[in-house]
Formats: sequence, C-alpha cells, structure tokens
Amino acid sequence: MTVDTPMPRRERVLPTAAPDGLIAAVMLAFLATAGLFYVNIMAAIVDGLVTGLGFNDSQAGQIGSANIYGAAAGALAAVFLIKTWPWRRTALICLVILIVVDIGSIWIDSFELLLPVRLAHGVVGGLLTGTAFAVIARTANPDRSFGMLLFVQFGLGGLAVMVLPPLAPAFGTQALFIALALFSLVTLIMLPFLASYPARDKTVNKVVGIQWPPLLLTYAAIFLFQAANMGLLAYIIRLGIDYGLDRGYVSTALGLATWVALAGPLLVMICGLRFGRFWLLGASMLLTFAGTAMFQWSGDPAAYLIANCGTGITWGFVIAYLFGMSAEFDSAGRASAFAGFVSKMGLASGPMIAGAILGAGAGFGMLIWVAIAGLAVSLAFMLWPARVLDRRRDETGATDAG
Repeated sequence: MTVDTPMPRRERVLPTAAPDGLIAAVMLAFLATAGLFYVNIMAAIVDGLVTGLGFNDSQAGQIGSANIYGAAAGALAAVFLIKTWPWRRTALICLVILIVVDIGSIWIDSFELLLPVRLAHGVVGGLLTGTAFAVIARTANPDRSFGMLLFVQFGLGGLAVMVLPPLAPAFGTQALFIALALFSLVTLIMLPFLASYPARDKTVNKVVGIQWPPLLLTYAAIFLFQAANMGLLAYIIRLGIDYGLDRGYVSTALGLATWVALAGPLLVMICGLRFGRFWLLGASMLLTFAGTAMFQWSGDPAAYLIANCGTGITWGFVIAYLFGMSAEFDSAGRASAFAGFVSKMGLASGPMIAGAILGAGAGFGMLIWVAIAGLAVSLAFMLWPARVLDRRRDETGATDAG
C-alpha cells in the first residue's frame, strides 16, 4: 500500500529555480535583504523619525541602532540554529512576523515603545538574514552570490531613498514601515520557488582547516567597515541639509548615487577572483577614503553627489569580497552566518557612535573624520587575510573564469 502513496507529488507542485542560477541568486538576495532592508533606507528612517514624529537626532539614531543590534543578536542565533532548524520553515515564520511588526509600527509614536518594538523586529530580521547568509554560502560561488545580494539591495534601496524621504514630513514613518512590509511580502511569495540547499557533508570541513587569525581579522575589518560607512549614511540626509542643500535635491542625489553604486557589486560579479582580492581591496579602499573626505565639501551639490556615488560603489564592492572571504575560510556556512552577525554589530554601532558625536555638538565635520579613521583601520585588518586567500588559490592552482 505504501508503494502507491503519492508522496513525491507534494514536493514538486511548484517549479524550482536552478540552485546556482541567476534567478535563484536574485531570490536568495531578496531573502537575505528582507530581514535588514531598513538598513538600506536607514537615512530615510532617521530623517522620518525626526521630521515625522518629532524625535531628536540622538533618539532617531538609537532606534536605528536598536533595530540593527537586535538583528545582530538574531544573526548570532542563526550561527547555532542553521544546522538543526529547517531553513525554509525558519524563513517563512520570520517573514510573517516581520510583516506583522512593520504594520504594527505604523501606529506607534512613542520613543519608549518604538525602541523595544524595533529591537524585537531586528532579532527576527537578523535570524532571517543569518539563515540566508548560511544558505548563500552553500552556493557554488559565494562571492558572486553576495555581489548579487548587494546589487539587489542597492537597486531597491536607491528607489526607496529617492521616493520615501519626501513623504516623511507629510506621512511620518507610515510610508517607511509599509514599504518594509511590502518587501517582506514579495520575498514570502518567492520562498517556495527556491531549491532545498541541504547542508553539506561533514567531510567538507576536513578539506581545509579554519585559519582563525585571518578569519578573525576579516571579522574585525567587516565590523569597522560597516560601522564607519553606516555611521555616516544614517545621517547623510541630515548632513546634506545641514550643509545647506535642498531636501528635494538630497533625496534625488541619494537615489541616483545608490543606483550608480550598483557598479560595485556588478564589478564583483564580473571580476570574480581572477585578479585576487588583495590589490582590488587596496585600490577600492583608497577610493573610499577620497569619497568619504569629499563629504567635507557637501555644500557644493556636485561634491555631495560625487561623494555619495563614489562611496556607494566601493561599499558594495568591498563588503561583497569581505563576506566571500569569510565563506572561503569555512565552507560549512557557519563562518558566513557569523560574518552576518559581525556586520550587523558594525551597522548598529555606526549610528549609535554618530548620534553621540552629533549629540555632543562635535558636528558633521568631526563625524566625517571619525569615519575615515575607522575605514583606515579596517583596511589594515583586511589586507593580510586577502593575501592569505590569494596565496592559497595560487598554491592549489584554483581558477576563476570570472
């Protein structure tokens, strides 16, 4: 009787995207973005909390940081749960919760209540993103998959920061939270079309032992790189207005810059590893320094636009390679999930530090120099791990067709 039981029918009701194909890469990018999409529109959220709800700069920064600190906790939990919890069911539950919390946040106008609500939202979103990172690490080319992730984030983030900030003064944060809920809903619809991505055999870990010193330095580089960039990005709308730019121009410039920044992850997908990581990271970080320093002249509309474009391109380029490095140090996927935790700690710490600097009256000029200092230390940390992996590939004769 069991022979006639139609068990397989339930598994193949819907078509499945090729595990390492372009469509799957896009859907995985949506999955990894859904739990943390508010980071891509953080500047709009901070500005919306100030102009729409009347919060001060410090309070707005604290809510943004709480959201990401919660995500860091969720990503850390994913490191330990990814091997035992079914990733698809975890993603389904997380997406439903995110939609409910984002819709519920529309009616909250109290700082004391919104802070813990967004913290809880972050925990769920971080668990979702950490789970997605581990799944991406199981693909054939994690560097390219992370490049696609950032390509999707920047593309949709550019549209969001162009459309949403002008709505904040009139509608408060309602438009922002609705946008987040809609993104999660779209991702939820995509979920059934992804392949199973089973965990790799335990023998995978025996191929190359984890080299902890370069991996830990990679984590440190990720933390500082994300903190420095997000500390500035969270207040980038406020910075432009403080330097005398029109709000409409600021929104348009940020949207255009985010779309231009698509060149960063696109270059990752084109270059792959054929040129190694060491020289690419070194050159791109020098461009990051120049672009960040240019924010000191944000009173000039052209300088503000160029600075946003330049730092946007290098942000997407560098972080994709850093995530790919963490995946290569441990092919089982847990190192990538933990890299997601480290990244979120950096993203959360940046606005908190920036808010403290501005709250102390130091001004945006000091904030820019602090960001540059953080980026310089990050560069010092990332180069040796990049060299280690480049030499490993040379010794094993590995190739990348690009």
